[in-house]
Amino acid sequence: MKWYLKVLKQYADFNGRARRTEYWMFVLFNIIFLTIAIVLDNVIGTTFGDLPYGFLYLIYALAVLIPGLAVVVRRLHDTGRSGWWILISLVPLIGAIWLLVLMLLDSEPEENEYGPNPKAVAAS
Repeated sequence: MKWYLKVLKQYADFNGRARRTEYWMFVLFNIIFLTIAIVLDNVIGTTFGDLPYGFLYLIYALAVLIPGLAVVVRRLHDTGRSGWWILISLVPLIGAIWLLVLMLLDSEPEENEYGPNPKAVAAS
């Protein structure tokens, strides 16, 4: 949960680097909270017609859109790539797969143009 809160505290910070752990924990908690929002939307009846999600889902998804983009950009920085690589996901199918591969890559071990290695900073 601390990784999820760290991302939220850096709400619109597109500078620096984010470890794999930070990114994937944010993704995990996002999936959990979005699932809870879907269940609550169905229980209280705020879904959009026949769709399984509704207002709670939409509000939460919009609230975490900017921090989600920011953590993806910082994760790309951690692999030594510009944040503009996020646009690769616009290429149908292959772009999303390639972005997933980039999110799975290990950090650059040394300091890069985006800052020091967050693993080395955490260890010291």
